[in-house]
Amino acid sequence: MSNGFVNFSGIAAAMPAANINTDAIIPIPWMRTAHADLGKGLFAVQRYDDAGNERPEFVLNQQPFRSASILLGGENFGCGSSREAAVWALVQFGIKCVFAPSFADIFYENAFRNGLVAGIIDKSELETCFALSAEGGGDPVFSVDLIGGTLIHAKGHQTPFGIAASRRDALIRGDDEIGLTLRYADEIAAFHAEGLAKYPWLHAPLTSKVST
Repeated sequence: MSNGFVNFSGIAAAMPAANINTDAIIPIPWMRTAHADLGKGLFAVQRYDDAGNERPEFVLNQQPFRSASILLGGENFGCGSSREAAVWALVQFGIKCVFAPSFADIFYENAFRNGLVAGIIDKSELETCFALSAEGGGDPVFSVDLIGGTLIHAKGHQTPFGIAASRRDALIRGDDEIGLTLRYADEIAAFHAEGLAKYPWLHAPLTSKVST
């Protein structure tokens, strides 16, 4: 990651089904080339019919959710295969945050590696967010306060979400795992120097003799 997360307001689309898997998020046919538009392929089976036409009943094909930047999901979101492209598809579509009662472990890790907020919201609280997002004629806009760990509806309803402080801080700074490691470069160098001094034999070059 290069740019840190900035609190924002955006449209939230509700997909309350449990066990939304990575094959549903980005089907395999959209992963056959390195140049595929993964954002267009997001939830492709649900978004398009066999002729490639949009299914009008699917939430991301409806206004205002075509411009959603927040996704409200069900339990065990991102289960199934380990494909990191599931996160890439969400990000390329424009999704910045996914909130759910629970996430599959590998998807959860992949999300943070790619700057996607994966926030955990209690199931009963999320039901309220689903209702607010789907209000007919309403304004399904939510504000995401990452520092405060709060999802705030335009009408003022506040929903806390869980995220580990270390992950939150890395998102705010824009650190990936390499960037996070480099923040400890001085300590790593000092540890290495101490090891060289105390245990020089561990660092001696290997030599080998070939007998004939």
